[in-house]
Amino acid sequence: MNYLKTLHDQVNAMLKGLVQQLPSLAIALTILVLTWFVARFAVSIADRLTRNVHMRENLKQLVETLVRLFIWIAGLMIAATVAVPGITAGSVLAGLGVSALAIGFAFQDIFQNFLAGVLIMLRDKMRIGDSIECQGITGKVERITLRETHIRAPSNELTIVPNSVLFKNPVKVTTDNPHRRFQITLGIVWDHDMDEAAAVIRKVVEGVKGVESSHPVDVFAREFKDGSVEFLVRWWSGARANDFVIQDEIVRGIKRALDEAGMEVTGADATTIAIETPSTDAPSGETGEPARNKHDELV
Repeated sequence: MNYLKTLHDQVNAMLKGLVQQLPSLAIALTILVLTWFVARFAVSIADRLTRNVHMRENLKQLVETLVRLFIWIAGLMIAATVAVPGITAGSVLAGLGVSALAIGFAFQDIFQNFLAGVLIMLRDKMRIGDSIECQGITGKVERITLRETHIRAPSNELTIVPNSVLFKNPVKVTTDNPHRRFQITLGIVWDHDMDEAAAVIRKVVEGVKGVESSHPVDVFAREFKDGSVEFLVRWWSGARANDFVIQDEIVRGIKRALDEAGMEVTGADATTIAIETPSTDAPSGETGEPARNKHDELV
């Protein structure tokens, strides 16, 4: 019977303590609700301020996320001190430090992606809307969060990539510059006049809509193949242009023009794409050769 009485007294004491804590718990809950409203209001204010400032979209997302995070941490600390009167701000911070250390070991990958997300948002070279290639993943960056990046493939599939993958591995940003250089190779039977063949090819490429007139069209005779001379044809187009449509028109136009000129195409190789920074020395419309760099080397 003494055990039952002791249990009864303990339950009564717990219930009495809970009833006494109800006002504090209600106030703490109210603080959390107010924190939610304040966080939304602060994010909307930050959005209005950053909207009038020339700032990258991923930096805007970073500012809004950090504002929301700071307000929630402050609100949770205030609610904890109200709900448990014995807790002070110093003890909460100390507890957060120990907890952060323990959680950091347990969720190392999550915090690694979080830090990588912050650094990616601060980095200037990869923005929302850019087309990238990384670890076999190709597509357009749709969204960057603190943990992951959403990449939309050309075939419309969505790939969600952890930020640590994009931060630790090389990323090719194909839309970093406004123009890209493309190239194809084809063979012309060596019985024909090579100068005339080069002129026909250049005229076709220069006449295709989408080919940049500010950069010259290159037609190089590279080497002798079996019964033919291999030509390298290079042109520039906008980095965000429809590459396949332009390439299709060029290939069809070259074949049609060479057929009309009585020239036979043979030994054509697969199309390759090279990306390089366009020359900024020559004014727009000038047909001088752009400055060469390591991407200009012919393989």
